Amino acid sequence: MKLNELKAAPGSKKAPKRKGRGHGSGNGKTAGRGQNGQNSRAGGGVRLGFEGGQMPLYRRMPKRGFNNKRFATIFAEINVGQLNMFDEGTVVTPELLLESGLLKKLLDGVVVLGNGEINKKLTVKAARFSASASRKIEAAGGKAEVV
Repeated sequence: MKLNELKAAPGSKKAPKRKGRGHGSGNGKTAGRGQNGQNSRAGGGVRLGFEGGQMPLYRRMPKRGFNNKRFATIFAEINVGQLNMFDEGTVVTPELLLESGLLKKLLDGVVVLGNGEINKKLTVKAARFSASASRKIEAAGGKAEVV
């Protein structure tokens, strides 16, 4: 057998239906679409997944996949202005903030934000400081230590 003698198996090759090619073809005039209605029109039909206004299946299903919310670090926030309640020279730790009632929970650490003014020399220990908060603490003569 040679390459030029190869033939397709009988019935495997089938000519495509030629729609809208006259009455004699058996598929003329409306080309198998029927007379009226949305699907008979050019560009007719509904978008993929549309169920006639019913909530589509892909929106009824629960969400899946990764979401970082469960693993995200959540900081307890405190502003620089709130630290004025402590005496001059105090070492402000997260535990001290909890005892004094400025924080309800420690969560994953404490972040000190720069809202307000500080006028006392304090050593503040926290997990994070905003740039403006550390500037204000050091300008008052204190220290901002990352724990």
